[in-house]
Amino acid sequence: MSEAPRVAVVVVSYETRETLLEGLAALEGEPATSVVVVDNASHDGSAAAVRDRFPSVRLIANPENVGFARACNQGARESRAPFLLFLNPDATLAPGSLHALTALLDAGPQVGVVGPRTRGVSGTIQVSTGDDLSPLAELRQRRLVRGVACQEASVVAEVEAQHAVEREVDWVSGACLLIRRQAFDAVSGFDERFFLYEEDADLCRRVREAGWKVLYSPAGEARHALGRSMARAPERARLEYQRSHLLYYRKHCGLLQRVGLRLWLVARAALALVHGALSLNGPRTREALALLRVAVVA
Repeated sequence: MSEAPRVAVVVVSYETRETLLEGLAALEGEPATSVVVVDNASHDGSAAAVRDRFPSVRLIANPENVGFARACNQGARESRAPFLLFLNPDATLAPGSLHALTALLDAGPQVGVVGPRTRGVSGTIQVSTGDDLSPLAELRQRRLVRGVACQEASVVAEVEAQHAVEREVDWVSGACLLIRRQAFDAVSGFDERFFLYEEDADLCRRVREAGWKVLYSPAGEARHALGRSMARAPERARLEYQRSHLLYYRKHCGLLQRVGLRLWLVARAALALVHGALSLNGPRTREALALLRVAVVA
């Protein structure tokens, strides 16, 4: 009799067929795991390719794009494994990393979530953890993310140093997030109002409020082709980010911070409208109008 899986790996896909297949191939050698793919109505043949090439993978093919958080919850319900690994289709774990991360949960019964060090496909460090969202925390985070993207040597060295140390953190990236089933169930999983983005920070915050610890550890490492999942629909991704941003602030931040965020988004939309009109850029104008609607009514 085969060993019952200890880890259920949940992969949510949308228009990432080749990347998804590469990631599933990398998971084939992981012991004591089951894999669930939730496809959000891709039009690139993702679901058919998974059925054909990976018959042991449990596939859920949604008739519409239900968003990342809801799809993750769907996948989580397909197994009762004690640990859940949420893994982006454009992310892969280095050999031995999953064992190292599960060992941390085994050794720390109060640890509910653990996330690994994450690097891009070229090996460049990525910012994969941080403080609870607030205006000041986001300014610090943007400085690091932009500095790494521009390959500013001092910023890259700072981020490398931060990500070289195991420590308790406020959140870890949902691109590769291992959570104890008990902690996941205690907070009823992801908040499905988040269509895309910020659902990981919200989940980790609620896990901590429920009495669990969130741990970042370089004992595990993932390679993440950042942004590939949203390359097919960048405009919608940007709008969904702002919608999720507003939802997070409504849930967890004070009135002044919530009002400040809305005013900032309205100002950004107004400036983009002016630029779009002056340059006769129709797509930019439409995106600015959509951002204005999000800022006012979301």
